[in-house]
Amino acid sequence: MPRVKRGTTHTKRRKNLLSKAKGYMWGRSSKIRLARIAVIKAGVYAYRDRRNKKRSFRQLWQLRINAGVRPEGLSYSKFIDMLNKAGVELDRKILSNLAMNRPEVFKAVVAAVKK
Repeated sequence: MPRVKRGTTHTKRRKNLLSKAKGYMWGRSSKIRLARIAVIKAGVYAYRDRRNKKRSFRQLWQLRINAGVRPEGLSYSKFIDMLNKAGVELDRKILSNLAMNRPEVFKAVVAAVKK
């Protein structure tokens, strides 16, 4: 069986790995063993936090809506219940945006739901 020279493959893989680890501190950006572990761990964190981002944004939207409905004499949960019963199909992202940037429009939505 002929001998296989893999110098170019090895160099390419190493270069690709180190480019992913660019900007990491200490030896993690220049040493293969440390860089490989760091890149794998970074990928794990990225995967996890793509899911956590959805959770944290929903939490933020709920907080903004709650802050917007408190002056109207409602709580967040009562407001959402009234929205569902009134058949208003605005999601939390839109409602929080209205509460933050367009308070007069948000007040109109709250008034419509209160009826």
